[in-house]
Amino acid sequence: MKKYISLALRIIVAVTLIQTLRFKFTAHPDSIYIFEKIGLEPYGRIAIVFLELIAGILLLIPKTIWIGATLTIGVLSGAIFMHATVLGIEINNDSGLLFYTAVLTFILSVIILYLYRKDIPLKK
Repeated sequence: MKKYISLALRIIVAVTLIQTLRFKFTAHPDSIYIFEKIGLEPYGRIAIVFLELIAGILLLIPKTIWIGATLTIGVLSGAIFMHATVLGIEINNDSGLLFYTAVLTFILSVIILYLYRKDIPLKK
């Protein structure tokens, strides 16, 4: 049962990350607005595309799940921080959808990392 729950969580996070890439990669006006407002347009937007793509792929490879979860937590920490400090919760009348999606995906990534904590190689 645990195996199926963790697989479902990984797929949900990976799909969420990967489906948002098309907006950033195709320079959707909302993405441009967001990254201009935080001063990272266009290079930051493109860098985030690659980081999220890599994280999504790593979450689906059994030996790299913990790396994908960690990378996702890092990227989404930045997104949540930017919403909290610069952007605000609501972007262009989206009722906070981007923010709440980032928070939910962050929480799911923390759960995934917790489930796979034994896979993290630690020097002793």
